[in-house]
Amino acid sequence: MTSTAYEKVKETLSNEPKTWLITGVAGFIGSNILETLLLLNQKVVGLDNFATGFQHNLDEVQGLVNEDQWQKFTFIEGDIRNLDDCNEACVGVDYVLHQAALGSVPRSIADPINTNDTNISGYLNMLVAARDAQVASFTYAASSSTYGDHPALPKVEDTIGNPLSPYAVTKYVNELYADVFARTYGFKTIGLRYFNIFGKRQTPDGAYAAVIPKWTAAMIAGNEVFINGDGDTSRDFNFIENAVQANILAATADNEAKNQVYNVAVGGRTTLNTLFDALKESLSDNGVTYSQDAVYRDFRAGDVRHSQADISKIQNVLGYAPQFDIVQGIAKAMPWYVSFKDKVND
Repeated sequence: MTSTAYEKVKETLSNEPKTWLITGVAGFIGSNILETLLLLNQKVVGLDNFATGFQHNLDEVQGLVNEDQWQKFTFIEGDIRNLDDCNEACVGVDYVLHQAALGSVPRSIADPINTNDTNISGYLNMLVAARDAQVASFTYAASSSTYGDHPALPKVEDTIGNPLSPYAVTKYVNELYADVFARTYGFKTIGLRYFNIFGKRQTPDGAYAAVIPKWTAAMIAGNEVFINGDGDTSRDFNFIENAVQANILAATADNEAKNQVYNVAVGGRTTLNTLFDALKESLSDNGVTYSQDAVYRDFRAGDVRHSQADISKIQNVLGYAPQFDIVQGIAKAMPWYVSFKDKVND
């Protein structure tokens, strides 16, 4: 399905380019947004400290755009925990897309202080810098983890439960700060509650890799795949290009749409058992056979049992229309995962 609103916005931006700041630009989501914006001939400032981002992500984007488009990109190696870096990055910027964060529930349980420092103190620095620079819009990456232990499905924006991890606490505090900045300073924002985004440039390496790249890499290598729990845990898996669309629609939205949070998902629910089978089938389509069964182990601390988004709000207000379901997204991402080891040499 094609988003009419999205196509109109892209056409307008192509005719009237803006200057964008992407924090976390070398990360998975940030680099995919960068690629789309440069292909639309936008000027982009990127800020990253390479804590979870990679130079090879930026190098890959450079290879996908033309030289003139790449020259429109300015990279600042800096840290959102440093207010001076945030101020420098916001100079002359129209739209801020704040993606920088320390993700992962297990990481936050292992190291809550560093997660808090980046996700709350760093976020507050960016809010202050963007406010002082009088940017036209500030869009930030929120999280479905904010729904916590609330059992209702699908998840609706105005009904949340208790957070189940330090990471969830930080993302909820982001929303609280956004609301306070609107009330206190008249600085309005849009928060995007991401649901399990996946796609190219999402690293399969490291202790805190997301499930789709981690399992795919294990299958390609012929290793065991571990499922936490009984496999009936479910998620609303959302392909990266849908998330890029949501960011661009949010950044360019009118004031009536601001000071809100929106679910960013496809509105579906896929169990881990179903995901396992889907990845095996897609790998087979790409010439990789995996014949092992999954290995089941204990549930993981801090994990939500089921997650599914109600996306009617973002559809109705921003004109969001996800263009890829999970099967289509996996099919589009799989060639990248299969060739990942060849892409990364550092």
